[in-house]
Amino acid sequence: MAASFYDFSAETLDGRSAPLADYRDKVVLVVNTASKCGFTPQYAGLEALYTKYRDKGFTVLGFPCNQFGAQEPGNAEEIANFCSLTYDVDFPMMKKIDVNGPATHPLYAWLKHEKKGLLGSEGIKWNFTKFLVDRSGKVVARFAPTETPQSLQGAIEAVL
Repeated sequence: MAASFYDFSAETLDGRSAPLADYRDKVVLVVNTASKCGFTPQYAGLEALYTKYRDKGFTVLGFPCNQFGAQEPGNAEEIANFCSLTYDVDFPMMKKIDVNGPATHPLYAWLKHEKKGLLGSEGIKWNFTKFLVDRSGKVVARFAPTETPQSLQGAIEAVL
């Protein structure tokens, strides 16, 4: 098992490699996203957090996932267009991944192990589950999909 967030790599929506070591010394909010979910309007709040705190060393990383109610059916180009045109998303969006099951992305396997959910469960329950990673690459908090981006400001400011 990896020791920190920086030991992982992802791929951007446009197919570029994205070593998470590139985010060393930043506070990162990792979110599994979907374009057709009741929580999809959280994109606006996530973008607002990114805009407010990015100059202080904060970023949001979106990981589209189609495992919950097939609410992210699009391909990379469709997801990118939706995020850009509907919510003016400027924070980094990664390639669509699985967050549960046998094909779970290694980053998510680690995140779930580091910060368990309710009753010690590791599984991601729905879209827009959020993990807050501090500047040293440790997971400091896990937030349920129902917790709005705005409600995370105190937690983010505490680790900035």
